[in-house]
Amino acid sequence: MAPCRRRGASALLITLGVLHCYSLASAEDTRTSSELTRRAQEQDSVSHERVKRGWVWNQFFVVEEYTGTEPLYVGKIHSDSDSGEGTIKYTISGEGAGTIFIIDEITGDIHATQRLDREEKAFYTLRAQARDRVTDAPLEPESEFVIKVQDINDSEPKFLEGPYIGSVAELSPIGTSVMKVAASDADDPSYGSSARVVYSVLEGERFFTVDRDTGVIRTAVADLDRETQDRYELVVKATDMAGQMGGLSGSTTVTIVITDVNDNPPRFSQKMYQFSVSEGAAVGTAVGRIIASDADMGDNTDMSYLIKDEEGGELFRVSTDADTQEAVIIIKNSLDYENKQTHNVVVEAVNKHVDPRFVDLGSFRDQTIVRVSVSDTDEPPIFFPPLGSIMEVQEDAKLGALVGIVTAKDPDRENAPVRYSIDRSTDQEQIFNIDPVTGAITLGKILDRETAGWHNITVTAVEADNLSQTSQSAVIIRILDVNDNPPELATPYEASICEDAKPGQLIHTISVVDRDEPQSGHRFYFTLAPEASNNRHFTLWDVKDNTAGIRTQRSGFNRQEQNTYLLPILVVDSGPPALSTTGTLTIHVCGCDTNGDIQSCNATAYVISAALSPGALIALLVCMLILIVLVLLILTLKRHRKGQRMSEDEEDMRDNVIKYNDEGGGEQDTQAYDMSALRNLYDFPEVKSSDSGPELHSLPQWIQNQANGDAGTADFSLFKGYIRKKVEQADADLSVPPYDSFQTYAFEGSSSPALSLSSIRTLSTTSEQDFSYLSDWGPRFKQLAGYYAPGHPEEEGS
Repeated sequence: MAPCRRRGASALLITLGVLHCYSLASAEDTRTSSELTRRAQEQDSVSHERVKRGWVWNQFFVVEEYTGTEPLYVGKIHSDSDSGEGTIKYTISGEGAGTIFIIDEITGDIHATQRLDREEKAFYTLRAQARDRVTDAPLEPESEFVIKVQDINDSEPKFLEGPYIGSVAELSPIGTSVMKVAASDADDPSYGSSARVVYSVLEGERFFTVDRDTGVIRTAVADLDRETQDRYELVVKATDMAGQMGGLSGSTTVTIVITDVNDNPPRFSQKMYQFSVSEGAAVGTAVGRIIASDADMGDNTDMSYLIKDEEGGELFRVSTDADTQEAVIIIKNSLDYENKQTHNVVVEAVNKHVDPRFVDLGSFRDQTIVRVSVSDTDEPPIFFPPLGSIMEVQEDAKLGALVGIVTAKDPDRENAPVRYSIDRSTDQEQIFNIDPVTGAITLGKILDRETAGWHNITVTAVEADNLSQTSQSAVIIRILDVNDNPPELATPYEASICEDAKPGQLIHTISVVDRDEPQSGHRFYFTLAPEASNNRHFTLWDVKDNTAGIRTQRSGFNRQEQNTYLLPILVVDSGPPALSTTGTLTIHVCGCDTNGDIQSCNATAYVISAALSPGALIALLVCMLILIVLVLLILTLKRHRKGQRMSEDEEDMRDNVIKYNDEGGGEQDTQAYDMSALRNLYDFPEVKSSDSGPELHSLPQWIQNQANGDAGTADFSLFKGYIRKKVEQADADLSVPPYDSFQTYAFEGSSSPALSLSSIRTLSTTSEQDFSYLSDWGPRFKQLAGYYAPGHPEEEGS
């Protein structure tokens, strides 16, 4: 192993270099030799020849931060084939070759020409080559070697994560962890102690400590008080070389904030506060505001207020202003200067959020006295009693009778005059009067309890010296009842009994009403009136519960003899004075079935029922109902026909053909034709023939002749054909109504001895007028068009 050397260096650097070289030379030389041996073996495996190790290495370490003027010797390379004659040339290549590192081509000595910094680059990788100086042929395979920059303690510790701000609650125990600081050292942590950092506190060590190795800051005292000091500035130092002499150091400032805990109670700045308020102030008026201070902060200052003394709690209440934390004193009940001029109210402030850890520090509440002075104001009169008066008076009291007296006083002055009046809107009928000076209420009208049992009036009191000061009070007057109304039967009673009633049978129960309301309650007495004292049919039984029962006294009653009994009943109340009235109970005698159910209660029905059985009566009623329905149907049909005729006449005024069932004797014959036939064209009155002949209807004369002459030989086929033809025409006519209707046809027949009475002649007329337009007038002129329109020979015979 070649010795380490340095040319032109100082004695201290030479000594340090030698120490480092000797301490690491063995290990480095072993690693380098092993690397060269491995590569030689690879070459041998290729050439199948055993080659002796070619390189002999010195220790390649260079100390950083060299400050000498000459190049720093790094090491030496040497080949076994070098005999010292200078025939071999040594070269290097790689990182920093030729710039940072140079080599002597003849001796193989390597020097560093620049100042190296391990923190910038810790090692350099180079390759060495030995060549023949003449032929420049390589004598050895090129080998790689490393030059490490040896660390020196040239970097101080640095706090890179600052600024540091931590917090800890006040009154925390000793050793409470606050935060952690960390410093980093750029030196080699694997070489010596250059990067081993320890911590210490330079400023603030009285209150905080720092762990030497971890950098954790902890409290050093247990009495940190935020209210005294709410933050601390610490200076923490980090030193490398494990704190040994010559080590480098760095420092940082750490800010520690003391957070609040609820360790302070509220405190009033004064032991007494004074306020003044008028006695006329309304309930809910704020008297004043006070506040208790709390040295804490945030939610720990939240507090509530309450009144401690009972007297102050009756007149005042306190609320907390959530924004300002003030206590607001508010009037709870009306104040009275004449009663008390000064009130001392004890107010207490209490923390809302009490920390149980600090209960032993004392009570978290404070008290003060609030003195409220009441000032006098002019007040309206006050009634006694203040809530109104209730008075009573008999309903039979005389006009001007005293009902009662109301009293009102001026609370500000003794014996101040007060004037009274009644608010007439509450006594429009002016039933009551009041004395304006004394307040005595008297009757202005006669009372009637049954009309109005209570009266509510309002009395007004006003100061005689100050008419603006008024007050009102309600006066309730109860009208006491006197017995001035006789009792009356509750309803006009009627009762019914069966003809076969038994003696002692209860047939009815009666009760009475009385408009009076005696204080002891009603008590009524029942008896038969004197005019009914000899009554042999019924008896009266007083039930003693203000009702009475009517019973039969004998058996058997006959409706035909007497179907109604009138029973006068006398009712007397309990007074005083006792009043009475007489009511009449009407008792009807009725027919009943075997079960005792009433069937009928009048004599006429009795006679009918005796002649007809129930089945016959029902049949009679059904027949009457059927007759009524038939009559209604006939009337409806007649009205329908009449309406139909009227609608036809109104629909087409041109259709005005009157049908005659009797030809008569011509226009001059007014006696042979019955004009009533025109009024009812379809009613044929019945007429009788000669003395013994059968009844005949008023038919055309030629039909009657045939009927009288030879009824068996009468031929009606002509009429049947005519009617059948008309029916077929009606069925084919689309304008005919879709429902069945009653059709009337007047047809004289083909053998009438009378000529036609029509002013319109048949088709044989020689008139040149064209009647073809009649077929366009609709179905109503169809018959007429058949006579005059050409092309209908089948209707000529008609």
